[in-house]
Amino acid sequence: MGYFNYVPDFNYVDRNEGSQLGDYTRVKNLFRRIKLREDVFQDITLFEKYSIRGDDRPDNVANLVYGDPQLDWLVLISNNIVNIQTEWPIPQLSFDAFLLDKYGTYEKLNAVHHYETKKVLNSDGVTIVPAGLTIKQGSTYSYYDISGDITVTTEDFTTPVTNKEYEERIEEEKRNIYLLKPIYLPVILDNIEADMAYKKGSSDYISGTLKSSDNIRLTT
Repeated sequence: MGYFNYVPDFNYVDRNEGSQLGDYTRVKNLFRRIKLREDVFQDITLFEKYSIRGDDRPDNVANLVYGDPQLDWLVLISNNIVNIQTEWPIPQLSFDAFLLDKYGTYEKLNAVHHYETKKVLNSDGVTIVPAGLTIKQGSTYSYYDISGDITVTTEDFTTPVTNKEYEERIEEEKRNIYLLKPIYLPVILDNIEADMAYKKGSSDYISGTLKSSDNIRLTT
């Protein structure tokens, strides 16, 4: 079901012209937001890694994994995604336009953003310097090679990373998300429905999905 199917309502006093005393408008209580329980977030066995493909949107992913595109909100809250514009991969054409708008010219886009290390191995094949560390251009590295009983100085172990490559890495990282395993979907949705329901005991309680209020400042 869609996100707002789980959000309860409240009867708000109708203040439209011509309304009568006791008239109410039923609206969604936006002060109540769906979230996964903390114990669910902490249990990694409930989730599986997923890589977003191509220009897939959250509803595409929800349809592929759960068979319901309206569960796009579950995809988002499972990854604490609040701003889909900046936290979800954008379509390739939009990304290309974003890069050109940000850097202005292709020359600047392909300019060096920073330098990184290449992997350095000793004579035994043991990694001395891992690849991908940010470093200054022209840096050198010296280490003692026990097998060769010599001190080795590595000079050419940096590689440039362009602005384009840097931005592409950031965008690519957004593709790595976690999804609730489909087998646990019914239980989690039942939990959400129970958590979102109003509880008996207050004077404004009408039902689990509806309460009355005369004040716009509602409590959850």
